[in-house]
Amino acid sequence: MFLTASAASGRRPKRNRMISRVSVYALLIAAYAAIPAFFESRDNLDFFSDVPADIHAALTLVLGWLLVFRTNTSYSRWWEARTLWGGLVNTIRNLSLKYVDLIEVPEKDLEKTRRILRLFPKALKDHLREGASLEDSELIEDGQAPPKHVPTFLVSMLYSRLRSWRKEGVIDGSQLIVMDEDVRKLMEIVGGCEKIRNTRLARSYRTFARQCVFMYLLSLPWGIVHDFNWWTVPLSAMISYFMLGMEIAAEHTEEPFGEDDDDLDLEGLCRVIEASVDEIFAK
Repeated sequence: MFLTASAASGRRPKRNRMISRVSVYALLIAAYAAIPAFFESRDNLDFFSDVPADIHAALTLVLGWLLVFRTNTSYSRWWEARTLWGGLVNTIRNLSLKYVDLIEVPEKDLEKTRRILRLFPKALKDHLREGASLEDSELIEDGQAPPKHVPTFLVSMLYSRLRSWRKEGVIDGSQLIVMDEDVRKLMEIVGGCEKIRNTRLARSYRTFARQCVFMYLLSLPWGIVHDFNWWTVPLSAMISYFMLGMEIAAEHTEEPFGEDDDDLDLEGLCRVIEASVDEIFAK
């Protein structure tokens, strides 16, 4: 049986509450914007009377560039992760077809290979989250210590089978080269996913972007209240909703391997791979 840290702890997938979070923040900004609107209605904002609203228009342009860069950087990480997992689907399909149609191996070895290929995406998924374990798996031989890096262990089992088949004369050198092409891609995909997981956007930049957004939203009502009066309240709410929404969306997409709604549907991709492997090996 394949055990994962998430299954062992009984955790349920998190639900993304981004919209509700952004809505709450926007309402708080709207309540805050009512303060300058109240004083403006009583002509008690003479200190800010000479501050032109065009200043905030210029600041909006600069802040927009900052948010666009932040969002594009986070989305590029999400899309790279999706590309890697799309490559994983194709690689395991190609590898399964080669095992079934290109070489002739004993039925027992073929069944073990099928289990490894079905298990690999789940192992990678949990490796990118809390961690994967094979403690109770039939793939672990008696007296063998459970592997710390499960994806590497599974790939090493595929290579071990290829080496044995080559030694026994089941496959020749050209077939070994053809099989190695896809097996090698599995480890390249693992390395690419680990790079995304372990290399986040610089903390100083993320903090700077967040501070810029909040400083802008705190100063916005005071800069536009002379032109919009009580309309400052809904206008501040709308602007803060979109700006904070972009910032929080960037924060979520920056880590694509989690369990939020905005993250990759790794469970769905694992099911697609399992169904493909079963269909190919059932020939």
